Amino acid sequence: MLSTFFKTMSDHLKVEIKPLQNAEGLPLPHYQTEHAAGVDLYAAVESEAVIMAGAWKLIPAGIAVAIPEGYEGQVRPRSGLALKHGIGMLNAPGTIDADYRGEIGILLFNFSDKPFTIRRGDRIAQMVFAKLEKAEFQQVDQLSDTTRGDGGFGHTGVK
Repeated sequence: MLSTFFKTMSDHLKVEIKPLQNAEGLPLPHYQTEHAAGVDLYAAVESEAVIMAGAWKLIPAGIAVAIPEGYEGQVRPRSGLALKHGIGMLNAPGTIDADYRGEIGILLFNFSDKPFTIRRGDRIAQMVFAKLEKAEFQQVDQLSDTTRGDGGFGHTGVK
């Protein structure tokens, strides 16, 4: 059954969601508070998965979505997992393109020195939706000048 992430209010982005077989019994992504920017994604592992220290693992979320054209889903780490357990994402933020219809997977990384266990139904990441602007490139021989110029990677110093 297709559903939406949001209340049926005209000012909200409508996103179709398909729970997959491995998501049986798990909640659909939803906002935890009224002003939350992202929806939580849940671990659709069979029972549990262990990520060893310094290693990574792809964790299934048990859902597929149809994001409208002109938008993307940004998958981001959860701050509580980072602070309390040293768990982040290897490719943060991950991008879910509007034309992708497969299962969402979260590439978690264990930055800590201890193994970390993920249990079925754990909140493992969050997804935020963003409007996109497509770029049209125009090749030029020279770019306009700025005060910064080509200074990058720490050019302003530490203090």
